[in-house]
Amino acid sequence: MNEQKPDHDISEHKRVNDILLGPLERPAIQWLVEHMPAWVTPDHLTVIGLIAALVIGVSYWATRYSPNYLWLASFGFILNWFGDSLDGNLARYRKIERPKYGFYVDHIVDTISEITIFLGLGLSQYVDFNLAVMGLIGYLCMTIQVYLTTNLRGVFKISYGKLGPTEIRAIAILANTFIFFIGNPAIKLPFGVGEVGLYNLIVGTVVVLLYVIFMITVFQEARLLDKEDRMKWKSK
Repeated sequence: MNEQKPDHDISEHKRVNDILLGPLERPAIQWLVEHMPAWVTPDHLTVIGLIAALVIGVSYWATRYSPNYLWLASFGFILNWFGDSLDGNLARYRKIERPKYGFYVDHIVDTISEITIFLGLGLSQYVDFNLAVMGLIGYLCMTIQVYLTTNLRGVFKISYGKLGPTEIRAIAILANTFIFFIGNPAIKLPFGVGEVGLYNLIVGTVVVLLYVIFMITVFQEARLLDKEDRMKWKSK
């Protein structure tokens, strides 16, 4: 098998994060990194993000005993955003980047976090376990797409169709809030499909969106890479 080695350095990756909440997120992150206490390091923030993911997963599982744990799960999403969004930004702001270490550790932590959150969701009283696993697979497919594109083209793109991790967290918090106040009513679907719980419907919609975005993105990226390789052939 022929291996294609990247012709770029990790530190030169171009970051693309064109998300819907960007106009609110970017100034918030800038303010936070500027006012972060000197003793707080990027590693501290990475650990906070990981602990928050564990809190989310356990909280979803604990909703079997009380819906009040939905609030703890929502708080976990906020804490996860804080740690996950600020660790790299703080390193860049202080000019203490460790590109290889940061890239590796950040994505390992992200993978553990994704598995923990989706499995916790599937073990909750609201979402079917099989559906949660399908959501995990879809999310991991998107992360693999991001890593491959980063390695092959030097473009670290974490937003697609104005959606990124921040929007997914916001959707989860809104879903938790709605479910807490109105419960998890059964929604009757058309065409004789039957009834499905509201939270299953929300997660199912997100899962379908993930797979659609993944397939479209894979097709677009494959065409672009094919075009780039063919142009190299012609230039020889």
